[in-house]
Amino acid sequence: MSLLKLPGLGEYILEMSDKWNLPKHAVQTALQEALLKGYERYRKTYRPEGLEFDEQYFENFEVEVDLESEGFRVLATKTIVEDVTNEDLEIALAAVQEVAPEAQAGGTVVVDVTPEQGDFGRMAAMQTKQVLTQKLRDQQRRLTQEEFQALEGSVIVGKILRLERGSVILEIDNGYGQVAEAELPRREQMSSEVPHYKPGTNLKVYLKKIHEGSRRGPQLVVSRTDAALVVNLFYKEVPEIEDEVVRIVAVAREANPPTRSVGPRTKIAVDTVERDVDPVGACIGAKGSRIQAVVAELRGEKIDAIRWSPDPATYIANALSPARIQEVRLMDAEERQAHVLVNEDQLSLAIGKEGQNVRLAARLTGWKIDIREASTYDRAAEDAKAEAAAEARREREAEAADLDEEG
Repeated sequence: MSLLKLPGLGEYILEMSDKWNLPKHAVQTALQEALLKGYERYRKTYRPEGLEFDEQYFENFEVEVDLESEGFRVLATKTIVEDVTNEDLEIALAAVQEVAPEAQAGGTVVVDVTPEQGDFGRMAAMQTKQVLTQKLRDQQRRLTQEEFQALEGSVIVGKILRLERGSVILEIDNGYGQVAEAELPRREQMSSEVPHYKPGTNLKVYLKKIHEGSRRGPQLVVSRTDAALVVNLFYKEVPEIEDEVVRIVAVAREANPPTRSVGPRTKIAVDTVERDVDPVGACIGAKGSRIQAVVAELRGEKIDAIRWSPDPATYIANALSPARIQEVRLMDAEERQAHVLVNEDQLSLAIGKEGQNVRLAARLTGWKIDIREASTYDRAAEDAKAEAAAEARREREAEAADLDEEG
């Protein structure tokens, strides 16, 4: 079989392997695919008049790389026919029977179609080089996706490499020697932290997504604003959570408040099935050591750990911590609306600066919370309003049901 020589092929593959941080077999596969594209360019350059190439035309061709002899050959699987109409795809039965008398029409045979050394051409070589670069990028993306897939949804440490068009680009190591670049987009950044994003510094981030396909730039998308970052940090700091003695039921986070006068804040609801375990105390730790470790990692973000309860009124009261709640009235269970009564001195604390405390409590519990001052609250009037609203809803539902029956 003929061979088209590529002097220094072995050294070239090693060089590309180091440059692209890819295993040798991945580089070799990319090279084979690129050489096949180069061969396609060669054939299209010298095609017979009237011959057209569609997308499937070269599916029966393959490239075989010979590292020992430093070269490659092109092989074509051709169908054996009585009369040849396309020499690229077919071979005459008579020609095959000269070397294999038992051959029959309809079968296939692999034929060496390697061009001569001087025929391959400069354009084909350029095509090979261009395709090889693209194939190596594809291999790198594919390998990154496979190697980092297991880390998706976890907290990892990245080193900031550079700032790029509002994004922060970090270097991530999967722990097994595989390194990749990750993007911290502007929407996933905490505005209070932006001045601290400097090249060379380490940052704990939540690996939010791994892009598939041929996306340009980093495939890994990380976050500092996702509530899952707080959850993962608690998993690492609180052994009882990792051991499933304490469980995180819900979390509400406002990493980037509407205005800069309000700092980032998180509320996290925890519970336990062990009667002698205090889930909130486990999260806080001795002298606040555990929760302070999370706060420090989030650069001073305020975190409220509260006790979850199956009773909505108790849960809502806990969620409004640190305010002291006098009473929680569940006005409409179906619409999940509640009135919370507090003393005058607790009103601003319950609402929070610019409404942040009640806003997070509402997200955490899933209830619409209306904070009211207890001394001015008119129970009879509010009950009447609630009953009127419920009656109106029942009428609307009845009308809708009648229309469905008529339809």
